[in-house]
Amino acid sequence: MTNQIRANSILPAKREDIELHTADGVTLVGELAVPLDRPPVATLVCLHPLPTHGGMMDSHVYRKAAWRLPALAGLAVLRFNTRGTSSVRGTSGGAFAAGVDERYDVAAAIEYAEFADLPDIWLLGWSFGTDLTLMYGLDPAVTGAVLLSPPLRFSRPEHLAAWAADGKPVTALIPEFDDYLRPAEAAERFAAIPQAEVVPMPGAKHLWVGDAEKVLDEVVRRVAPGVPTPLPRTWDGPMETGDMNAYADRTVAAFADVDVPKPLRD
Repeated sequence: MTNQIRANSILPAKREDIELHTADGVTLVGELAVPLDRPPVATLVCLHPLPTHGGMMDSHVYRKAAWRLPALAGLAVLRFNTRGTSSVRGTSGGAFAAGVDERYDVAAAIEYAEFADLPDIWLLGWSFGTDLTLMYGLDPAVTGAVLLSPPLRFSRPEHLAAWAADGKPVTALIPEFDDYLRPAEAAERFAAIPQAEVVPMPGAKHLWVGDAEKVLDEVVRRVAPGVPTPLPRTWDGPMETGDMNAYADRTVAAFADVDVPKPLRD
């Protein structure tokens, strides 16, 4: 029976709860989802938005990536909660460190993917996660990066210069109506990375509400170019349904009066 793929649709995959152990002694909780019937063709390591503003491993684009991409695109999807962050999966140890100690979290995730022999590791950062990607993701094991709504708030010019010098591919998906960095300014800022591809996303906003499918198509085009896109919007096979009520307290409105943290300088 053919079913429409909806926001809460969960397609078949092998899913495993995992723990990451950082060099500074913190245990992080996460999940690895891989294709059920074949080896993965590439790997996404997901770095989520600000935990002080509802960001977590279950933020909706990442949830949908883990629920769909193993089946639709043959990707492995590794997502986790950075230090001090909670989701249905649980709460990671440690405390939010405004992008400083999170360097150990990024390293632990890359190390896990590497030791699990996951192929072609790409970092998929979103908002705060894009800053973590630019600051700490330039690792020999990493193929490249895809950045969703990068604010360039915590990362600094020297981080962009390092990616430029290394030459690894970088794609930045920039919402037309982003709250922090819109396409014209993004083109100027990312000119510091000559190989960076800046992709304006018409009509989209920072949180990608209503645009997750477009985001996933663009991600798959970069990390698994052999997979036809746009991805199917229907599924002929078994399908489960996720509980959307678990995320009701992580809406934008719930954090409307919370100040965005400022970068801490080392």
